[in-house]
Amino acid sequence: MPLTDTAIKSAKPTEKPVKMTDGDGLYLLINPNGGKWWRFDYRFDSKRKTLSMGVYPEVSLRDARDRRDAARMSVPV
Repeated sequence: MPLTDTAIKSAKPTEKPVKMTDGDGLYLLINPNGGKWWRFDYRFDSKRKTLSMGVYPEVSLRDARDRRDAARMSVPV
């Protein structure tokens, strides 16, 4: 299920990092110190790669999705 802005705002940090997935490789990583980082996982040359998309709330959910879509267009399938 895709993320919502309300779910992101209400998410609290825990003892371990938590991933809140949005779909197509995009997720929000919530660190124990309270930092919320947008990440995008993809595969290139049969290896898993991770691209950082920015920090929430400076990068909104809509912006993160736009950046994910732009990155998917530039990554070969």
